[in-house]
Amino acid sequence: MNLERVDLNLLIYLDVLLREKNVTRAAEQLGVTQPAMSNILRRLRTLFNDPLLIRSSEGMTPTERALELQPRIRDALSDLSMILEPRTEFRPFSSSRVFRIMTSDYAEATLVPKLVKAMRSEAPNVVLDFLTPSDVSYRDMEQGKVDLAINRFNEIPQSFHQVLVWRDSFSCLLSASHPAVDHLSLKSYLEAQHIWVSKTGMGVGFGVNPEKSGGLGWIDQALERIGQKRKISVFTRHYQMPALLASNVDLIATLPTRIATLQAENLNLVIKEPPFYIPEFELKMAWCPLLHHHPAHRWLRQLIMFVARQIIDEEQRELLALHPRAEP
Repeated sequence: MNLERVDLNLLIYLDVLLREKNVTRAAEQLGVTQPAMSNILRRLRTLFNDPLLIRSSEGMTPTERALELQPRIRDALSDLSMILEPRTEFRPFSSSRVFRIMTSDYAEATLVPKLVKAMRSEAPNVVLDFLTPSDVSYRDMEQGKVDLAINRFNEIPQSFHQVLVWRDSFSCLLSASHPAVDHLSLKSYLEAQHIWVSKTGMGVGFGVNPEKSGGLGWIDQALERIGQKRKISVFTRHYQMPALLASNVDLIATLPTRIATLQAENLNLVIKEPPFYIPEFELKMAWCPLLHHHPAHRWLRQLIMFVARQIIDEEQRELLALHPRAEP
């Protein structure tokens, strides 16, 4: 195929069509009429010798060829954007840029406080706008409306970039007066009442079904693997709630360890290791290809990873202080 004869604008149209999977919505976003977008889709089908989008009961479904093309087109457009964008150095100290970051409640409690402190020192005029998973969709990120997301992701678009921030284990938080505080065994754990807390993924959350323990997350899946099930009395999506609720004598909250240790100085609460194996989970940072090469975004991502590394190093120093022979 002679590249000189190809209208490269068609790649922009195809990118939006594959993202929206709807001719009318793609036309609205690109500011063209619906008949014009239908004509563009015909040209794209001819260019790639493939239907690209096929009508189905669920709307327009991408073909195998379209799914293969989508991440490659996103990368190509991102590279073109970098080539055409003026090369300006990002100066954080004098910048007044607004960064919009989707963070889970977990990340807000563990990572964000020290990130804000570092930001106030390095970029005092920068504005941080933190959004919840319910506020944001992957489409928002693909369109550059949200700079990046920090969360535990079950699924993520193939074209997105992502990096591991850290791993975390789980701990039990319970009242110092809890009947099982001195002998937290699997038996006493299962006999107790529990607080469930979780909010991962993107989009609006819905109520949970207590009967479907396998769909309740890591802790209940770990119990299901050993043929057990806990009694959940309270469901919440906010990690600050379990500390308040666990002060009830009969409740146990099983939480990420970094969340539980925030209560280390609370004399009314005790942190215990779970009496069964729960796999660690990964906190990740993800962003769309559109922003991958932008100097300001590179700086922000580097700062976040630097702060995360500081938190991990501080934890290791504290561990060594308590247990001098412990390996970092």
